[in-house]
Amino acid sequence: MIFYRLDERDFSTKINMAVFPGLQGGPHLHQIGGLAVQLNEVMSPAFKRYAGQVVSNCRALGEELTKLGYKMCSGGSDNHLQLWDLRPCGITGSKMEYMCEEISISLNKNAIYGDRSALSPGGVRIGTPALTSRGFTEESFQTVAGFLHRAAQLCIQIQKEAGTKKLKKFKELMHDRAEIQELKAEVKVFARSFAMPGFATDGL
Repeated sequence: MIFYRLDERDFSTKINMAVFPGLQGGPHLHQIGGLAVQLNEVMSPAFKRYAGQVVSNCRALGEELTKLGYKMCSGGSDNHLQLWDLRPCGITGSKMEYMCEEISISLNKNAIYGDRSALSPGGVRIGTPALTSRGFTEESFQTVAGFLHRAAQLCIQIQKEAGTKKLKKFKELMHDRAEIQELKAEVKVFARSFAMPGFATDGL
């Protein structure tokens, strides 16, 4: 979206000409409609409360991980995203991402300032909007931090057993480990205690 003052007539003409016929073949009504719905939603008091909870949850997650001895990039977060520096633990974001996939937690490996290669990133990024939409609060994210802590410790343990930092050997040693299956079961039980918007979780 592009915002400009109504008195900037020349500017608006240039923008309109650049969009059509320069970039688009016609008005994309589904995008216009989507923007209208979203802008209407973000004006509501409910969305403001939700957005505030997203930020509060993110801070709670970062603070709990910090208490557990981990390093958050920039010392924490003022938005919806925590960037977790795993380099002090001696593991990569790739290993943590893979471990979390195994225990049914979704996060992404992410390069950290100072990394030599994006192919072997030093951290992971964790977003809070999805779980906030399911009704997670600050207390819930303290529990999530506990799960992440256990996952990180498992990564450290397995890498030590592997005797190498290669991801292939790490993945091989992860299979059929009782500790991972136990953690996965706990994550699922906890997650099922929260509603999934638009999706029935009964019987799963």
